[in-house]
Amino acid sequence: MTDSSGDPDARFETLAVTHAEQPSHDQRAGDVTMPIHLASTYAVDGIDPDTALEDLDPDDNEYLYTRLANPTRNALEKRLAALEGGDHAMAFASGTSAIVATVMATVEPGDHVVAFDDLYGGTNTMLKELFRDRLDVAVDFVDARDPANVSDAVREETELVWMETPTNPLLRLCDIEAIASVAESVDATLGVDNTFLSPYFQRPLELGADVVVHSTTKYLNGHSDSLGGVAVTSDEDVAAEIGFLQQVGMGNVLAPFDAFLTLRGLKTLPLRMRQHETNAAEIAAFLDEHERVEAVHYPGLESHPQYDLAERQMDGGGGVVSFELAGDLAAVEEFVARLDEFELAVSLGGVESLIEHPASMTHSPLSPEERAELGITDSLLRVSAGVEHPRDLIADLDSALDALE
Repeated sequence: MTDSSGDPDARFETLAVTHAEQPSHDQRAGDVTMPIHLASTYAVDGIDPDTALEDLDPDDNEYLYTRLANPTRNALEKRLAALEGGDHAMAFASGTSAIVATVMATVEPGDHVVAFDDLYGGTNTMLKELFRDRLDVAVDFVDARDPANVSDAVREETELVWMETPTNPLLRLCDIEAIASVAESVDATLGVDNTFLSPYFQRPLELGADVVVHSTTKYLNGHSDSLGGVAVTSDEDVAAEIGFLQQVGMGNVLAPFDAFLTLRGLKTLPLRMRQHETNAAEIAAFLDEHERVEAVHYPGLESHPQYDLAERQMDGGGGVVSFELAGDLAAVEEFVARLDEFELAVSLGGVESLIEHPASMTHSPLSPEERAELGITDSLLRVSAGVEHPRDLIADLDSALDALE
């Protein structure tokens, strides 16, 4: 668990490249990038019975054991905290572990959670099968597009309100400021999964959220070669609980090599996000006009039912588009098979373009009835727009669509 530091006036692009990685920040040989500190343990000067583990300060190069603190992970946590506008960041081995730790830090048996009904399938399953069924935490899922539904669902026992915005895969939004007020009214913690936009396009802490999580696997790393997660907060108590779970309770920390890869990826985050958005917007506009496409879901389109909210709380539409193909599952299979530039794969946020079939992939843990209730049909596809030339991507989609006619 680390504090963010650095020039408070530095702009996002500058923080992404240099924050916590200046040569003077550590006792090194002048490296302009943070080395991969692979050591699992560190030599100490001597026996000091008056020094407790919590007294060790990584900022003063006081390290004992990599599970507790590591120079490479420490630099990454500082940068992620700065980019999200938080005071503390804790990096985990996966996005899922960051979510588990955040939920565990805020609830105990007998408590109540209110969550968006249109969550990533893994998060939905986690809340049901781990927290509800095994840990005796009540969980209610609501359509959080309307803050009134959240307000109606919270109660005295509510300790956590859990949101994604935009959601996976239908790109539905929730009003973070309005829901923050609802959570505050019952003294609950508001957590927001910001993976789909990254802090470049949205900063939930500035809108009233208490803690923000990311799968760093996605946009923050950006190259589909590292698994990780992070929780960011300015709440000292929440940070202490998540930090305990990260280092001791779960011991599920991000490995030094993955921390190094994510630090490297962050350097180009602003450039990549701008191109992701450019490509996604052009793809969405193209699909919106194609006769073989029944519906397009993208917050940057004026036709999106929450376009005004997107304009208010987001700085861009992001790089993910989902759409309904006109046709049955066989048509979807044929369309995907004809694509050349889009690999069929789960995950998102990398420099390469991917396409995914939620019903059989990311949301397969949900029952057909649950998927139908959420609007996840067999004809729904999700595109993660990479940074290739948009004309090449559109030409590929156009060719595959035309072949269906």
